[in-house]
Amino acid sequence: MISGLDVMLEGLTEGIDANLLGTQTQKAATERGAAMTADRDQAMERATRELEAGWASDGRWEGIERAYTAADVVRLRGSVQVEHTLARLGAERLWALLHECDVVAALGVLTGGQAVQAVKAGLDAIYLSGWQVAADANLAEQVYPDQSLYPSNSVPAVARRINNALRRADQIAWAEGKDGPYWLAPIIADAEAGFGGALNAFELMGAMIEAGAAGVHFEDQLASEKKCGHLGGKVLVPTGHFVRTLTAARLAADVAGMPTLLIARTDALAATLLTSDVDEPDREFLTGERSVEGYFRVRAGLDPVLARCRAYAPYADLLWFETSTPDLEDARRFAEAIHAEFPGKLLAYNCSPSFNWKRHLDDADIAKFQRELAAMGYRFQFVTLAGFHALNASMFELARGYATEGMTAYARLQQRELDLEADGYTATRHQREVGTSYFDTVAEAIGGPDASTIALAGSTEADQF
Repeated sequence: MISGLDVMLEGLTEGIDANLLGTQTQKAATERGAAMTADRDQAMERATRELEAGWASDGRWEGIERAYTAADVVRLRGSVQVEHTLARLGAERLWALLHECDVVAALGVLTGGQAVQAVKAGLDAIYLSGWQVAADANLAEQVYPDQSLYPSNSVPAVARRINNALRRADQIAWAEGKDGPYWLAPIIADAEAGFGGALNAFELMGAMIEAGAAGVHFEDQLASEKKCGHLGGKVLVPTGHFVRTLTAARLAADVAGMPTLLIARTDALAATLLTSDVDEPDREFLTGERSVEGYFRVRAGLDPVLARCRAYAPYADLLWFETSTPDLEDARRFAEAIHAEFPGKLLAYNCSPSFNWKRHLDDADIAKFQRELAAMGYRFQFVTLAGFHALNASMFELARGYATEGMTAYARLQQRELDLEADGYTATRHQREVGTSYFDTVAEAIGGPDASTIALAGSTEADQF
């Protein structure tokens, strides 16, 4: 018979054993946690040393300053490093082009199809304009002026569409065994004024990288009052404020492990308003007046442009000052002043559709304009709104002809397409252009070469073109 005392003693023993087991389990968990922490700390220290060594030895980062440490970057990366292949390929190619070519020329495109035609026609880079996204390609499905009114993820969305179109063109050519251009042209995308503060710039840069952008530009306007560089009413932020924007963008690229090119743009050539007089370099240009909104009035011109760009240069890969006219003398003065302090600094120039080119220059001057800019160091030259104007002018011309001539107008367009085939144009065969032959190859891989649902076989395109 088991006595009550035996039961009490057995229960006490079991309690002691359970407490001992719990203590041992807790100790083991603590030891495992400590080991994991030590492993993590060692991995972070190793990654930090590697990053520091890369910044110090890689010529890609020569002349670039960072206001944060490699340890900051590693701490923000998390335990898994996601690889952004298109962003890396684009950035590396763009950097190489800028150093190998006299000029990297690009047209602003609205659609993936326009990007494909630009590459097929011989351009090495693509420009993605926030103005054009605001006007006709934003996620709000609205028509907006260039005042940062559209959702901030709109430009990354278009960058993704462009990369998808370029990849499809590459897949089609590869599947057909045809030689062609290097399809994955680097995209230089417009981040406007960052759509907010430094944290917004950090997030936007990350979104651009995820979408496969090779380069991104930010401008030194107040995001909430942002305007196209060729509109009035522009409000500048203090120089130090914009340096923080650039720092945030660079930090985002470093956290992503990407060599994304960062372009700093100033609108100080024409802007006459400033949010604050907190920065000493900005005070030289104050007029002593305030606007009705409380902004400080400042003198515009090349002097404030140079003051700002000297401050931005250590934090950016390229510098761009927005101009009001195609003025080679201003361009020369800017380039000489910057290169006197920052030899070899890469420069960008907007050959803007907002200029009335023939009002300012004759045909001969227009023809040599880009060559003269290139000689000054303006390696990246682009027409921001080329896609908008090409789309609208070509559609208006076709519609006007169709309204008066009927099918004669469209047949003329089609014949023009056929004539362009001698130069490499292929979109006349629109079914093939968008990937029908590629997906026929997919269908054959699945169902065999005798599949009866192949699309191009028996099509009007195959029969008539």
